[in-house]
Amino acid sequence: MKKVERINTIMRYINNRAHFTISEIMQEFNISRSTAIRDIREIESMGMPLVAEVGRDGGYFVMPNSVLPDVHFTDSEVKALFIAFMATRNQQLPYLKSRQSLAEKLLGLISETQQDDLVLLNQILLFAGTNPYNPDLLDLTDLPHPMLEKLIQLILSDRYLLITIKEEKVIKSYPVYLLHLYHEKSFWLIEGFDLKEETKQIFPVDHLIDVEPYLTKKRSSKKKIVEKLSKQEQVVNLALEFGPKAIAQFKKYHPIKVSISYTNPYQTTAILKTFVNVNRPEEMSEMTNWLLFLGGDIKVREMPEEIFERIQERLCLYYPEGGNT
Repeated sequence: MKKVERINTIMRYINNRAHFTISEIMQEFNISRSTAIRDIREIESMGMPLVAEVGRDGGYFVMPNSVLPDVHFTDSEVKALFIAFMATRNQQLPYLKSRQSLAEKLLGLISETQQDDLVLLNQILLFAGTNPYNPDLLDLTDLPHPMLEKLIQLILSDRYLLITIKEEKVIKSYPVYLLHLYHEKSFWLIEGFDLKEETKQIFPVDHLIDVEPYLTKKRSSKKKIVEKLSKQEQVVNLALEFGPKAIAQFKKYHPIKVSISYTNPYQTTAILKTFVNVNRPEEMSEMTNWLLFLGGDIKVREMPEEIFERIQERLCLYYPEGGNT
């Protein structure tokens, strides 16, 4: 039994008894004394009013006339939770298979009137990727990479990882300190500090074939990693001024590492400053496509010549007569 499930079960066990002992908890749930004591302390920290009885035969009891407060949701909170579930069920998120049980528990907490509202919302609202004839259907493309949940479980306890990647039929292993795990354009990406090369790297989770803790004793401390990253910070080489139309396009889509700063209170003009690695073909191609997506409502303050030339080439393809204007 997993810890969260065990804690919830123990809480129900305690709530149904006037008195209990550590030995009873150990026997009932087949756990050690230290684990039982830790679980009881965690339950106390969650707000259950337990009182310890002193003595050889002592135990615990729940304070009389004291119960855990019921959780009540307002109509708006219930709808917010449910719509959030609906909007993300086809988005390759981890723990997707647990969502059904979460939805059932949510329905069990609310009134019949609120349940009727949610059923109606489920019939009416459709989001990108939802099958209109069977909204609850999950396609294979909705499920995340099978290694994603294992990766998340590992990084909760240790961010020093040995990841094994398959790249064009070649298998390589990298010792990394995980900086971020993020989702962009339907892909999960690992941003990590390569402990051997001592540089920041991006690894697609789709290429991941194994991940385990990096157990070497020669780990760089987090402080040293941050210091090395700060020294490697790239100088801004792309600076753009945005008008309202470009801002609207930016809100529709932008790379996760790119942000804008508004330059007036009405948020109708903005400035973008970032670094583009012109030595990485994939990054160059992605940035070129995105800048064309933004449209003409931008002014260039600074731009790498390589990107400018690519944009010119693309414009000449689409507009042979006006590509150089």
